[in-house]
Amino acid sequence: MPTWTLHGDGRTVSPGEVVAPSERLTWPRTIGIGAQHIAAMFGATFLVPIITGFPPSTTLLFSGIGTLLFIFITRNRIPSYLGSSFAFLAPVGAAKAMDAGLGMGYALGGIVATGILLILVGLAVQAAGVAWIDKLMPPVVTGTIVAVIGLNLAGVAKGGITAQPGVGIVTLATIFLVSVISRGFMARIAIVLGLIVGYAFALAQGLVDTKGIEAAAWIGLPTLSTPTFKFSAIVLFVPVVLVLIAENVGHVKAVSTMTGQDLDADMGRALMADGIATTVAGFGGGSGTTTYAENIGVMAATRVYSTLAYAIAGIGAILLSMSPKLGAVLSSVPGGVLGGAGVALYGMIGLLGARIWIENRVNFSDPTNLFIAASCLVIGISDVTYSSGDYTFNGIVISTVLAVVGYQIMRAISNARGTSQV
Repeated sequence: MPTWTLHGDGRTVSPGEVVAPSERLTWPRTIGIGAQHIAAMFGATFLVPIITGFPPSTTLLFSGIGTLLFIFITRNRIPSYLGSSFAFLAPVGAAKAMDAGLGMGYALGGIVATGILLILVGLAVQAAGVAWIDKLMPPVVTGTIVAVIGLNLAGVAKGGITAQPGVGIVTLATIFLVSVISRGFMARIAIVLGLIVGYAFALAQGLVDTKGIEAAAWIGLPTLSTPTFKFSAIVLFVPVVLVLIAENVGHVKAVSTMTGQDLDADMGRALMADGIATTVAGFGGGSGTTTYAENIGVMAATRVYSTLAYAIAGIGAILLSMSPKLGAVLSSVPGGVLGGAGVALYGMIGLLGARIWIENRVNFSDPTNLFIAASCLVIGISDVTYSSGDYTFNGIVISTVLAVVGYQIMRAISNARGTSQV
């Protein structure tokens, strides 16, 4: 079981020092930092189920459970909150569209399958190391997949904002203004504040259905659902595995840099832990999880990397999930608000892919990098699909296959011909 030793006097962190994952401050300070982690993850964790139509309270419940599992499985060495992953947005939407009655089950089946695949990758990494992932998914491939997953959702944002343009514009304008006026934490939750203002505007316009809110109890258990497995739906989620690998590897490396501890030996455990948390969430009706970059900001600001603070955040999330009233409020957000937020959010996800290219100095004068990225972006954004019998492969799936397989083929040919510019 995880144990934590008191850091110094438990009250202060001296200049140049950090509170290590296996350490803690006094209980009041630790609880306070845990509350900060709840605030940091809350907006993004709730935004995913609001967009996908999943029960928000259920998603919050499994994010808390997943965080506790992550701490236990990684042997108390890697501080992380497991919140809702935006990488699941597109495949969940596609799976739900397959069948009005069974779509939710298909989506959950895809989430479970994603978790299981991630567990298998974690086992392989734990046995063979992480070098093979770097070779299979160099930055040009990872950045392209992340960009496609975000920009493929442009049509969803368009549908919401054109249905209620006034509400969408107010939401988007609020996000813009908050992001440039505010600093620190307020700037990081600009999208959440945009949702709040947009919701209030829609409520004033009579565009919010409040019947469900009035009927919901203040205290109660979250709604649980069960998955339905359909292979044609599961294949839509395969690209998500690659994104989760990149996110987890990046998170572990970031924590390793900040704490000064070598965590490469725990990389496989981190992947397995996220895979287990995602699998558990899928079996219960929650969104798939990932390590949260939002919470790295809290750690960097406080220099407290104690996993106990995350355990408290996980317990707090579980307690918050016991309010159906809160879940009903979040489920009533109108399409115009989601459309306005989606314009900013999906674009930001897309630009995260470009950020990977920039930070890793991807050379686009190299034909392999240039044509793989360019082709995948067009296929993904325009959502080119291919159908064969009962199976339909959307733009994200096709782009991912082209990025991973096409890159390896082109790179092998260019190396053999001596035309590579890497």
